[in-house]
This record gives sequence, C-alpha cells and structure tokens, in this order.
Amino acid sequence: MKNYKILVASMLGAAGLLVLNACSKDFLKEEQITIPDTDYFKTQAGLDDLATGVYSKLKFKYNYTWGMALFNLGVDEFTDANNASPSFNSYSMDLNPAESTYGGGNIQPVFDNMYSGIESANTLIQNVPLYYDKSNANYNTRLGEGYFMRGYFYLQLIVQFGGVPLKLTPTEKVESYFTRASEDACFAQAIADLEQAYTLLPASATEFGRVTKSAAAHYIAKARLTRSSELYASWNSKYTAEDLDAVIKYGTEVVAAHPLVDDYVKLWDYQKANSANEKVSEVVLSAQFSDDQATWGRYGNQIHLYYPAVYQDLGGTSRDISGDREFSYARTTNYTLDVFDRVNDSRFWKSFITMYGANNTANAPVWTAANASLGPEGTVVGTKRFKGGELGIKYIVNNAGDTRYKAVASDATGVLKNGVMQNPHTFVRYFQGEPQAWVGQHGNNGYFGVQSRYVALSKFRDGYRVSIASANGTRDVIMARSAEDVLMVAEAYIRKGEGQYANAIQWINKLRSRAGYKNGEDRAKNVDGGQAYKNNSYAVGKGGGFSAEGAIYWEGNSYYESNNDIAKTTASSETQMLINSVADIYNSAVDAPIYEKLGATSNAQKMMAFLLNERTRELCGELYRWEDLARTKTLEARWKAFNDGYVRGNTVFSPNTHYYRPIPQSFLDATTNESGAALTPAEKQAMQNPGY
Repeated sequence: MKNYKILVASMLGAAGLLVLNACSKDFLKEEQITIPDTDYFKTQAGLDDLATGVYSKLKFKYNYTWGMALFNLGVDEFTDANNASPSFNSYSMDLNPAESTYGGGNIQPVFDNMYSGIESANTLIQNVPLYYDKSNANYNTRLGEGYFMRGYFYLQLIVQFGGVPLKLTPTEKVESYFTRASEDACFAQAIADLEQAYTLLPASATEFGRVTKSAAAHYIAKARLTRSSELYASWNSKYTAEDLDAVIKYGTEVVAAHPLVDDYVKLWDYQKANSANEKVSEVVLSAQFSDDQATWGRYGNQIHLYYPAVYQDLGGTSRDISGDREFSYARTTNYTLDVFDRVNDSRFWKSFITMYGANNTANAPVWTAANASLGPEGTVVGTKRFKGGELGIKYIVNNAGDTRYKAVASDATGVLKNGVMQNPHTFVRYFQGEPQAWVGQHGNNGYFGVQSRYVALSKFRDGYRVSIASANGTRDVIMARSAEDVLMVAEAYIRKGEGQYANAIQWINKLRSRAGYKNGEDRAKNVDGGQAYKNNSYAVGKGGGFSAEGAIYWEGNSYYESNNDIAKTTASSETQMLINSVADIYNSAVDAPIYEKLGATSNAQKMMAFLLNERTRELCGELYRWEDLARTKTLEARWKAFNDGYVRGNTVFSPNTHYYRPIPQSFLDATTNESGAALTPAEKQAMQNPGY
C-alpha cells in the first residue's frame, strides 16, 4: 500500500465549540459557545458535552447533496433527474479530485466531516479514562460513545475511499504527513472500535437517539459483511468464515432487541415533529432532527428535497407544504419499479407516490376544442378538467403489453384510457404497442428529456416544515433498522454456500411476510410524511402553506389502475409473498428478467442477485445502495443495465477506478512529504486512488 499524507487540522482549537445539550423536544439542541482552550475536555462536564456534540456529525450525511450524490446516484435504483448530476450518476470526467473542492462539491465535505468526528472521538477515548469519575454511571457509556463514533466514521471512510490514514490520538498541533493504512488495517481498526463499544454501551439508552449495544452490534455486522464482500477478495479470505459467523451472531441479537414493526408503513407514518413513528421498535439508530430551529445547524435535514418529482409546473397545482419542495435529483429507474411484485408486495405502494391532489382551480387545465370530444361523456369545452380538492396528477405503473393507454397528441399530459381522455394530468409507463425496455423512452413519464416526471420515493416527505420554501426538514432519518440486520444475516448464510440457503430463506421470509398485505387492508390507501401538513400550524393556521382548495398530498394511490384494473380486494397477500424453497428464488417471475439482464445463470449468482433485489424492495432510497453495489462489485453491471446515465453517454466508467472515490484535491494540495516540503505533481498522483 502506498504512503498517503494528508492534512488533519485540529478540530478542537480555541476558535469555538459546538455543544449540543438535551432539551425538552429533542435529544440534541445546538448552542455556539466560546471555549478558551481544550482544557474544558479535561473535565467531566466538558466530556459530557463533547460526547453529546459528536452526535451532530451523524446528521451530516443527511444535510446536503452529498447524501444523495455519494450514496444513491450512479446505481440501479435511481438515475439523475431534473437536477442533472453527470459526475456521480454518469461517472463523467467531472467526478475527479477537484469536484470535492470547487463549485460546492460533495466529496471533500464528507471526507472532512468524518475526520472531524474522529477527532472528537479520539479526545473522548483518551480523556474519559483520565478525567471522568469511574464510579459515575455514565463512565462506560461515554467511553463507549467514543469508540462507537470512531469505528463508525472510519467505516464510512473505508467504503468510500478504501484505506485511509488511521488517526488514533487527538490532534495537538497541525499535522501534514500521514501514512495511509491498508484496507485490511482500517477494517481491523473499525471493527475493534465497534466491538469495544459493544462491550461498554448499555442495552438501552436513557435518551432516545444515543447509541446502544444494538447500534454497535449493527455496525459490527455491517463492517464484517462488507469486509467479506467481493471488493476485498484479494486479501479478505483469512477473515471470511469468522466474519460471516459474526454477522449472524450480531445481526440476530439486533433483531431480537429491535423487533420488526408489523406493518411497513409504520416506519414512514410521519405526522408531526417527534412523531411516534420515529421511535418504533425497529429503529436501531437515527439522526436526530426536529422543528426546533435551534437544532438545525447550517443545513438541517435536506434529504427530503432530492427525491420528489416536479409537480408545481402542472396546471391546477401550486407548491405547498404537503407536496414538499421538488429539487428533483433522483429519478426512479425501471428496475426499481419492476423489482417489486406490485400486486402483492405492499412495500412498493408504501414507498412511492403515484397520486397528487389539485390545490389551484384557477390555473387548472380546461377542456379545449381539440380534446373535449375525447373526454368523458358530457364534457363541455372551456370547463376545468378538475378543480382544487380533486385528483390532479396520477402515475400509472403498468407493464409493457398494456393496451389501455394511448397518448393525446394535443396535450403532453393528456392520456387516453380505453379511448377516453383522463381528467387529471396522467403519466403512463407504457403506451399501447410499446415494448419492455429497462432504459430509453416509453410512455410519457420522464425518460430522456422530461426528467422531472417519475414515480417518486415518499419515505422522506415532510409536511411539517416551517414554510413552503424551507429546505430544512423536521423528521429524524433512520440510520439503522433491524430489517437490514435481517438482510445481512440472510446474505451471510447465502455466502456460506448452497447448504445454508434454507436458513437464508427463513430470514428473508421475516421481511416478505411483513411485506404482504394484511387481511382487510385497503390497498388503494397512501400514507406518507406529506400528511403532517394537517398538524402543522404554519400550513393550517397561517394559510401560507396550504390552500383552502385542497392539498398536494393525496390519500390514495394508483394500485388498481396500475395493476390492469384488477378487482377490488382486501384479502391477505402474505402467503403469496413467502418463499417456499430455493426454486421460488431461482424461478421468480419478478426476478427472472433481472437475472437474464445481468447474466445471472448459476444458483449462487441468482441467490446473490435476489438478495440485492430484496435489499431494494426493503431499503430502497435509504442511502445504502452505492455502497452495497460497490462492495459486491456489481456496480458496473447493474448501473450499465438499468441506469440511463450510461446510455446517455458522457461516461468514462472504469472498474479499476469507480469502485472508490477520489481523495479530495484540497488534502493533496495541503499535504507535505516527510521532510515538510510541498508535494510534487507526481507525488500527488501517487497518493491518489487509481484512475483519478
């Protein structure tokens, strides 16, 4: 491994400290205070404040565009949308070390924040044994928090950058020379830290949001599963058997301590700040946000901005609190829509938005002389196609071969269904006669050119913001939930070989059973965080965020129409979702086209492809996907198969380069060699990840 030298400046100097104290509404409350020097962290009170303050670093991933760019673009699930991101989605030449420094880049802030968190963790690890009362009930917890944070932040660095400098003591002065550790050494350090945290942390926290033994166990399992994956195959074989056993051990513990909720929608049933859904049993760790503006910091939670499809430029709609702001960075791919059994798997309909209300009658479209004759019986020229409070926009998630729909030449969002033009703006995936295609243009819902229209993820929608224009979300973001532990245990069994596939199926069925509709359940019902507008004093009481005519949030979905107008039913679909044998996986009607596209022909290939598909079905959009595809070395194949960023061109994807991110140019420029001299261009290139 080459030597890397980077600049890690002191994060705890005399300039100031961000201290986060407990408050009545939320675990974290931020106050800027001035501290003369770091001696404050040689006191018990100072260490309490430092331990609390480092939690702000956990929020960073969800603060700005880097959360989307580094973790959920350039993958099979999402492609770029109205806000194009060729650097991350298409792996263009713009993805380079300078991206991380100039023009509001994404890589350098993540790199810097991880090391900032490590700096605070190092201070805790060093100072708690020296200055904290060992008889105090919080002693082990404070030390455990330090080890957890350091292990967590190093794991984040490893999966993005590979081997990085291991900084294990607090910084006392500016340092400019470090040796980059190997991936092997970095994983060993992260796992050792997390295992130390596991021994020190309590089983449950006195304040919701603090790390626990289960949080440490979750990330031990994640680190060990990552280390046993294909990206590290050149050196990981000596650990694989032990790692897979550990994944099963720790993952099983987490699931026992954090039972799955019985209905998938309970994870996303956000009704107001500090909602009950944020504390359901399945949540292992979450980044803490609220409507208390003192807790927001510079950015607040902005993940809710990046998934929505644009609606406000369609007649009959105006942006409101319930519909969220549509920054429109991440557009669902056909893979994401087709990887679900959309008849029996409730997770699809509980994860995506297919209907929007109208809230502006004045600018709603009218029936024109050109299309009134195509409308429903009795349509009158010049009348509104719909009004506020009615359905204004619908997305039909149909399959190729559907003969019901045709385009209307005179109206881009006008669609004929069985010869009758629909009242709402209608977006259909496949018109009559269009063949199935993973990428390319079909229907009128957004491929190539109209990238603002797509079936949008609903998991982060936030109707409790303080204004229509506010970018700062109020809801917590789930960082870890026990459903992922279920999937990690299942993957460990798959990796153990064909003799363990039955055990993997038992674990996968824990999620598949939960995913099925329950007896009596209304399949046409939509629930997401947009509903929080109903409890939002700004939206309801002040009038500025909510139209008296209606809301963009709509309580229904297009389940029945998307599924070929099947008969209404409230029957359970749990049985249909269960896997009875490996044959159900090998021959899955939903997964088989994906196997074929990826060239997965062996049983082992199909099992891993199914597992990755199941991770989409359960965890879609939750900011794990790039890391999952990178560690399994399936990124290139899945991106090329399912992401139209590849076929649009402007890409230089190389498997020798793009499974890692570039080291930020700012660090290379600030680095010196061992003698203290600035690095030459050749030395900088030698320090960089291959291909950048």
